[in-house]
Amino acid sequence: MANPSAVLYAQEDLRIEDRPVPEPAAGQVLVEVGAVGICGSDVHYFEHGRIGRYVVDAPMVIGHESAGVIVGLGDGVDSARLGEQVAMEPGVPDRTCEQCLAGRYNLCPNVVFFATPPFDGSISRFVVIDQFFAHPAPAPLTVEQAAMAEPVSVGVWAARKARVGPGDRVLVTGAGPIGLFAAQVARAFGARSVTVTDVSEFRLGVASDLGLGALSASAELDGEFDVLLECSGAPAALRGGMNALAPAGRVVLVGMGADTVSIDVPLVQGRELTISGIFRYANTYPLALSLIASGAVDTDRVVTHRFALDQTELALTLARRDPRSLKAVVLPSA
Repeated sequence: MANPSAVLYAQEDLRIEDRPVPEPAAGQVLVEVGAVGICGSDVHYFEHGRIGRYVVDAPMVIGHESAGVIVGLGDGVDSARLGEQVAMEPGVPDRTCEQCLAGRYNLCPNVVFFATPPFDGSISRFVVIDQFFAHPAPAPLTVEQAAMAEPVSVGVWAARKARVGPGDRVLVTGAGPIGLFAAQVARAFGARSVTVTDVSEFRLGVASDLGLGALSASAELDGEFDVLLECSGAPAALRGGMNALAPAGRVVLVGMGADTVSIDVPLVQGRELTISGIFRYANTYPLALSLIASGAVDTDRVVTHRFALDQTELALTLARRDPRSLKAVVLPSA
């Protein structure tokens, strides 16, 4: 069988090549990949060849937001799983380290994560993954919707970190895919109101279509919100969002932008604000899939473009060409 794959060799050097079909080891499954979402990290690797200390210094298959159908089983895997549609959680931890044993497997120092050097990602026709990180997708879901369990999981983890609950007034800064998913998750968690801000009228229009509050990033806000989910990575959004928090407000840093930002310490102290970061997610996939399947999180409105595997570079560069784009999806088996 052929296994075409989108392989990043270096900055702006992406090649489509045929790779051997991997053999599932004991406890693994072979998945025929149906859909892979393009994440900002994929774009960053393509444009810069690195993210922080992670450097593409050897050819690497790109992509990590993926779902497909199990077509092969390693030893020890229940034969009933053959033919099952699954969403693939891209980070497999060692399950023995201190962080894993404490339940924080997203912080495992030995995690094998799709498309994080030196590990290959999932824009291939076939990939293998640990059976316990191939999550069964509820029957109503399309493979494309199942693939969105990855970015929706970021929203779930952010909402959990912020302790979003009934009655909370939530502000989400940044109406990109992560912001739109996080906002919908916050609403599903019982938030009284969810307001999304952005500089793009198109993105604010999508937020409004999803039934969320939508405000220009330049709008004046002060002391109105209990939770800030900062999904833009823009220092100005963080400053403005923190100013809009009521006493005892909670801030979660979701978006990646500037490496350093200034914090108004008297504001943090005077209002007793809590600030937290997030790194990926843990134990979120079943809930993310359930939220999508129930319609509580609408992924269809956020996916705006679809590409064949041999068009992966077009998917990675979409934002350069189309300001009315949100989430691009690559369809490796189409």
